[in-house]
Amino acid sequence: MTPPTLGNSTPGRDLKRRFLWLGLAMVGGLAVLATQLYRLQIIRGEEYAAKSVANFVKEVRLRADRGVIKDARGTILVDSRPSFDAFITPAFCTDCSKVVIPKLAELLGWDADQRQKVDEQVRGAKRNAPFQPLPVRIDLTRDELDRISARRDILDGVEVVPVPHRNYRSETVLSHVLGYMNEITQDELDRLNADGAKYALGDYIGRRGLERYFEQKLRGVDGVRKEVVNARGRTIEELNDKLGENSVVEPQAGSNLVLSIDMRLQEEAERVFPGVAGAVVAIDVNTGFIKALVSRPGFDPNLLTGRVTPAQMASLVRDPLQPMINRVAAAHYSPGSTFKVITQLAAFKSKQFRPETTINCPGGYKLGARTWRCHKDSGHGPVNANQAMAYSCDTWFFKVADTLGIDPIAEMGRELGLGSPTGIGVLGEVPGIMPTSEYHDRLSPGGYTKGMALNSAIGQGDDNVTPLQLAGVYAAIANGGTLYKPQLVQRIEDLDGQVVEAFSPQVVRTTEMNPEHRKVIVDGLVAVTNAPGGTAFRARQTYKEGLQDVVVAGKTGTAQVVAIGAVRLKTHQMDYFTRDHAWFAGFAPADKPEIAVVVLNEHGGHGGTDAAPTGMAVFARYFELKRQDANSPPPRANQPYVLTLPPAPKLEDVMLTRGVPPAGSPNAAQH
Repeated sequence: MTPPTLGNSTPGRDLKRRFLWLGLAMVGGLAVLATQLYRLQIIRGEEYAAKSVANFVKEVRLRADRGVIKDARGTILVDSRPSFDAFITPAFCTDCSKVVIPKLAELLGWDADQRQKVDEQVRGAKRNAPFQPLPVRIDLTRDELDRISARRDILDGVEVVPVPHRNYRSETVLSHVLGYMNEITQDELDRLNADGAKYALGDYIGRRGLERYFEQKLRGVDGVRKEVVNARGRTIEELNDKLGENSVVEPQAGSNLVLSIDMRLQEEAERVFPGVAGAVVAIDVNTGFIKALVSRPGFDPNLLTGRVTPAQMASLVRDPLQPMINRVAAAHYSPGSTFKVITQLAAFKSKQFRPETTINCPGGYKLGARTWRCHKDSGHGPVNANQAMAYSCDTWFFKVADTLGIDPIAEMGRELGLGSPTGIGVLGEVPGIMPTSEYHDRLSPGGYTKGMALNSAIGQGDDNVTPLQLAGVYAAIANGGTLYKPQLVQRIEDLDGQVVEAFSPQVVRTTEMNPEHRKVIVDGLVAVTNAPGGTAFRARQTYKEGLQDVVVAGKTGTAQVVAIGAVRLKTHQMDYFTRDHAWFAGFAPADKPEIAVVVLNEHGGHGGTDAAPTGMAVFARYFELKRQDANSPPPRANQPYVLTLPPAPKLEDVMLTRGVPPAGSPNAAQH
């Protein structure tokens, strides 16, 4: 009997069809596998090979030496010192949270907050940069280093690396100029690396001053060394030789900065300045290069270059003298009578006043219903321009302001750099204030009045200048009208001392200055310091031996902080923060000027007694050094600076005695 059939299908044919489909599936699978192998081994072979090598070839960063900072004679002010820092590489840190970090916390004495912070940092780095070493402790002590070395067997991923750290040899001296360094932020890291820089998490970057302004010049270029490591991050020495000659890229050291500051003159300015707060600037009148710069109080960059504790930072922030503020350029003050050179230049330029113009001073100047008091209550009697400057007679300048108004005075001030930043760059600046009638109409209640011009003419009211701006004014008068951009760096050198870049004097503008008018002003400034009765005469006499062949031209100033009452109080009768600011500004030699000096003794008292002596001492030291250098060879450069200055006066000592300086201080005999 014939078996039944289902259509044309037979069991044999169905079996063949199944084998066919199975064969096709196998061929297809093999084709896919071959394609994938081709992609992995041929197309992306190099990429995956590199990734596999990265699992056991570690790149060790070779840090470049940061450039040193020297004074004008080559004395090293800032260099680097060796430090041992502890790092964790997250990829090699097994059982980090449970074993390694708790053990490190025990060895290094971390509290719970520090331990948690490190744990969070390592967790974050494990996601974002697992093979990048993360600094967890800088400046290990010898005992800490020994403890970590003894437990290396359980500290997977932990290594101790010698790292150069910044060393500021002058401590608080020049701190605002030098700046400091601290850890780069994530935002900075992303921004700078996007522009081609090669910073890593935990790197230090320049903050403030020269460290910030010349960061890229000082930093150098890091190198790299490849090492074969195992899964725990331990080096396999016997395999390192197989990496070849290209396994090391040497670092390139950063450039060195050579300043215009002479530390010998800087030390003298620091030593003779009597104030607990204030500034001293000494500047070359023919180039704009700064020879000395004091901003007191300062801060210790060594303290801030690192991980400053909250308590230390709080102490700096709470300090009533605000040591982080650079008083040379980032704070402005009423200039007092040092401003009178501006008013006299404006008076002569107007042609309404001549050198022989005489004004009678009865002790004040009447404007409307009010009498504006001269600093000498009994008056100076009839005074001409020279006498007005020598005796600092306010009444003569009140008359100028009443006649001209405020705008011609402000115009002259602006021509000589007041009311705008100097452009020094290295230091953060405020522009100061050079008020005009429009300024008062916009900002003063009731708008501009003539009395505002009288205040402005003697450097009071809304007049505000920085010591650096005032130094520029007196330098310009000294050299005949050229306003230079102040500079702190003379040149940049490479590691071998070869000049990479030299900086030339930069002229901001030249003000037309009538030689006859300038001579009258200079003669008045000479009388201030050399004529009996001049407000700086006694200070000049104190240093007459050091200045016996040098004629100094200068002006004192006493700028009010609070309004004068019915009775004038003596300095020692006033609380510190209500005392007047003491100023001195001048240049020398008067006939062929070389250097200008400005002194601001904040809440110091009187310009003639509390600022002028400092200025005279700086002049005397400058010319002493000039004679000394002419007769002796220069010293060997690249010697580390050694700080030998006594500690600066403290505010507590002054405030406890209600403004009376401690016995034995430079001011004690003057009260």
